[in-house]
Amino acid sequence: MTHMELNKRQMEILEIVKANVPITGEQISERLGLARATIRPDLAILTMAGYLDARPRVGYFYSGKKPAQSIEESMIGMKVRDFQSMPVVVTEQISVYDAICHIFLEDVGTLFVVDNDSFLTGVLSRKDLLRTSLGGNDLNKMPVHVIMTRMPNITYCKKQDTLIDVAKKMIDKQIDALPVIDKYAEGLKVVGRITKTNITAAFLSLGDEHEL
Repeated sequence: MTHMELNKRQMEILEIVKANVPITGEQISERLGLARATIRPDLAILTMAGYLDARPRVGYFYSGKKPAQSIEESMIGMKVRDFQSMPVVVTEQISVYDAICHIFLEDVGTLFVVDNDSFLTGVLSRKDLLRTSLGGNDLNKMPVHVIMTRMPNITYCKKQDTLIDVAKKMIDKQIDALPVIDKYAEGLKVVGRITKTNITAAFLSLGDEHEL
């Protein structure tokens, strides 16, 4: 379904109607400081497009349909903090074997590694663990800090970052998940994770919100 783009005055009319349901055409024109005849085409467009309902001798009602440009605004407004999930964290000392058990029991694609003070020191992906398990190593004796990705090669994000920016990072780095961190003078604390699945679900929710 193709959405039409509304002009500034039509957007203003929608806001007036939403805040003053029901409202007559004369009342709308008074609030805009324009003649009734001037806004008549705008009201006709908004009604035909389904943004407004017009009831004789009552006035205009907002239908609940959202204009197309608000989709972009919604995407820009989507923040990591609203869609992040719980991180799965392990310590540097656990074995690769235990990490493999962790990643499958928790059903995640990435583990975040922390030191004794709970600061982020590394990231482990399924690819890292698979590569190591195929190398003939003793997985019970090898600690994960030997194979993990370390700083400064760890890509991370913050709670206030937008999902669009995070999605770009994932595509650029070809990774499936990022740790969500709080930054301290001593290091980075892991407070969440954001994945491709989180982002996909968030963007798909726009379809329901905007009746796409």
